[in-house]
Amino acid sequence: MRAEILGLLLAVFFAGPVSAYDAHDLNNCNGVEWDDNRALGVSKVTAPRVNFIKSPYDDDFKAAACPAATNGCQKESYLVTGDLVLVGKTRGDFTCVDYQSPLAKNQTWIRGWLPGTALTPIAPMASPRTSDWIGTWHHPGGPIEIKSGDGGKLHVEGVMTLPTPSGDFQNGDFKAQVVPQNTLTFTDEGAYGDGCHVRMQRIGPWLLVEDNGGCGGSGVTFTGLYRPKN
Repeated sequence: MRAEILGLLLAVFFAGPVSAYDAHDLNNCNGVEWDDNRALGVSKVTAPRVNFIKSPYDDDFKAAACPAATNGCQKESYLVTGDLVLVGKTRGDFTCVDYQSPLAKNQTWIRGWLPGTALTPIAPMASPRTSDWIGTWHHPGGPIEIKSGDGGKLHVEGVMTLPTPSGDFQNGDFKAQVVPQNTLTFTDEGAYGDGCHVRMQRIGPWLLVEDNGGCGGSGVTFTGLYRPKN
């Protein structure tokens, strides 16, 4: 019995440590990220049905060969023609995306790789007028209000509430006076101290918003597509 136990311990020792999660692994899709030098993009799904593709650490670290165009790398979750996704980095034939329906009633996101051939980029509104920004824009986490401000600027104000698993809430907010341009870009050094950086674009009928993660409590982000108030 002692010899069997010793043999087992030696086998575990020489097998080496279990693979560890590496957030910087380029094969891993963590969703879209803020880029100081590049505005966020949106693409439309143009395939009838396209499954999300796994990252290497999915399935309890059993997807090491992914992303790849194989049945084993396909997730059960999928999108269909016309769905809009926020696009991040690319890796070979695949694009890392975040998906949340602009009509959703909760803050559920799906993220993962999609084949680049199933996506068509959507150009932002070329020269939005001041009136194209003004209004109340809705999102599952809270609204953003844009109205006329002082000196020809736009007054932009947003609030966000994120439920936590414990039944509590994390909150976020921003407020700024912004010169209307093709992209609204501003920083609010308000309640959260780290510098809340925000960019907004008009994409079709939607308001595309992205932030750097500094506009609220843990896990709070304003990033997403907002629909106009009917």
